[in-house]
Amino acid sequence: MKILQVFSFFSLPLGGGTVERVYKISRALHQRGHDVTIYTSDFALDHGYLNSLEGVKTHLFHSVLNLPGIHITPGLIPAAARNLKYFDIIHLHVHRSFQNIVLHHYASKYNIPFIIDAHGSTPKLGKRRIKQLYDLLFGNRINRDCSKFIADGDLGVKQYRELGIPPEKIVLIPAAFPVEDFANLPPRGQFRARYNIQEKHVVLFLGRLHWIKGIDFLVQAFRELYNRRDDTILAIVGADDGYQAALEALVKRLQLTQKILFTGFLGGTDKLAALVDADVFVQTSRYEHHAWAPFEAVLCGTPIIVSSHTGAGEEVKKLDAGYTVKFDDSIDIAETINRILEAPSEAIAKTRQAAAYIREKLSLHQKVEEYERAYLDCIVKKHR
Repeated sequence: MKILQVFSFFSLPLGGGTVERVYKISRALHQRGHDVTIYTSDFALDHGYLNSLEGVKTHLFHSVLNLPGIHITPGLIPAAARNLKYFDIIHLHVHRSFQNIVLHHYASKYNIPFIIDAHGSTPKLGKRRIKQLYDLLFGNRINRDCSKFIADGDLGVKQYRELGIPPEKIVLIPAAFPVEDFANLPPRGQFRARYNIQEKHVVLFLGRLHWIKGIDFLVQAFRELYNRRDDTILAIVGADDGYQAALEALVKRLQLTQKILFTGFLGGTDKLAALVDADVFVQTSRYEHHAWAPFEAVLCGTPIIVSSHTGAGEEVKKLDAGYTVKFDDSIDIAETINRILEAPSEAIAKTRQAAAYIREKLSLHQKVEEYERAYLDCIVKKHR
């Protein structure tokens, strides 16, 4: 199949799990013999990461306007007019975007099926009026003409249904992990040595530094933990997405400057080294669609704590992969962290059991066949 994968930008520090999944799915499809192309913009482009995707064609379009969630790439319009007819299927990796508008137009013109993989972007969180206007002008028609909607969990299915998507259009493909990338982990101690960490324990957050991630609650919880023990450091690993200054001010106000480390973005082996050296991984998000980063920690043998009310929390509960807490309850978060540090055996057992399940049931090598079946079903129905 000639497959087009589309996401509005390709920056691992800012795009996180979505960009990584576009990369991994594209790589897996290419390895299975498909002709794969990625359309994206040059906004904050991660050249090294994109160039490492061997065998997959990439087309970059200059972004003339970069706002949160909006990347206008006029060059996409003539390119789609010329080339879209040569693809068998289009995979759109977000629910609302300029790229979706353009590609929906030409997909309809050339009778090319397309699918939407929202990755948790369907809710009207923030910019509600803009999203309502988008849906009125474009989104409802795009939804009507979309062949399939891919959900990676029960929450994704629920969110599509709330948009009025018919159940027969929704395909549940649980998020798959490139487990082979976790087969050879770095030895313990590399992260500690790099940042000269002397404390006995490391608590880790991994993700972009944004208000929605609830890192302020984690910092407040760490203050509660510090009141009980001073042998622990909190490492906040991730690219600033407009929230680091507020976090640093909070850290200073709580007098935790010497106990909280901001590393910036870490990828590849550096990210794995951080996950390996952590004693516990904590994600106290206000909203989190999927347990991508927590399950990466699990694959590195690190116990996890996540917010109970999120999609990530539901997935952790389903696998009994770790612990869930109320995202704004600093005392509960601190007590749960302390319990794991004091008596880690139960947490380690949960982690090992969940890691085994992910390797056996959720590997990308297995799940890529489900993407292929979804693609083929769309193509057959469209031509029929």
